[in-house]
Amino acid sequence: MVYIGFYASGCLNTSCLFHFIALLLSIYILYPALETIRTAMKVVNDKIVPNNIQEFTMGLFSSIMSKIFGHAEAAPVQEGTQTADSTAPSASTSGSVDVEAVLSDMATKAGQTLNWRESIVDLLKLLNLDSSLSARQQLADELHYNGDKNDSASMNIWLHKAVMKALADNGGKVPDSLKH
Repeated sequence: MVYIGFYASGCLNTSCLFHFIALLLSIYILYPALETIRTAMKVVNDKIVPNNIQEFTMGLFSSIMSKIFGHAEAAPVQEGTQTADSTAPSASTSGSVDVEAVLSDMATKAGQTLNWRESIVDLLKLLNLDSSLSARQQLADELHYNGDKNDSASMNIWLHKAVMKALADNGGKVPDSLKH
């Protein structure tokens, strides 16, 4: 059909046909490369960074990351107002987010007691995310859980550890006590 369009426009000479074929070839060759680059990169905190295999662009884990890392950026620590033993959320000089401090800060403002340090359900509630069984099963799929997803107790324990480890793998500062 495109060839007919070229013929109808009176552009059937060798030069036009050569340019048309060159355009088709460049699209054919470049599109897969551009798609590979697009899927290999993502935007985090307005910066383009490589995708980590363990991250999922539209999944529940990316929502968890967004809530935690976004909260840390939204609540900068003012100079002179933080003591040495304060647990206010902060980013270290390397740019990592203190996950425990952010979650502790969110927990103090939550208005309810949540056991986010041990419970994936409470962690999701703290972040105002869906904590239903189906949402947790989706998260288990994202994080490559190999166990029985109908055994919610075992899955929940595994999920909490896996989320904390994945947060650490993606630039979060997570104490060992939360990863084990």
